[in-house]
Amino acid sequence: MTRGEVRRRLALQWWRLLGLALAPLFLANLLFGAAPAWLSVLQMPLFIAALASLFVSLPLFRAYKHALIATGQVLDSEAEPAAWQQLIHCRRRALQAAGLPAWVGALAVFSGLHAVPLTLLALASLVLFYLYRIPAQLA
Repeated sequence: MTRGEVRRRLALQWWRLLGLALAPLFLANLLFGAAPAWLSVLQMPLFIAALASLFVSLPLFRAYKHALIATGQVLDSEAEPAAWQQLIHCRRRALQAAGLPAWVGALAVFSGLHAVPLTLLALASLVLFYLYRIPAQLA
């Protein structure tokens, strides 16, 4: 597999995981956002849990950063395919964790959480996803 193919595959994976992260939030809000809040007492705890889930990404970002540096160091060598595989693995785990704020936000829809906090949770996941874009230096 060439470097360009790997980058295209990573770009497609990024968009797919972004859609999987944000779709439950938007669908839950669209389908159940106007429903009566039967668990309104859970609004603040769920919002705090979603914000706390941002911290799950810290060790995963560190692992991704190290894998990114290692991949950059072995470009055009025999170890390059293994480094790309390690980067793909670290990035997939990190992107799954980056979706946690939006996923918890999707659960918070059922508690009647308002649109502004839900938007903030979606933006938090989006910002985390942006951190995991493959830099142009690895082209």
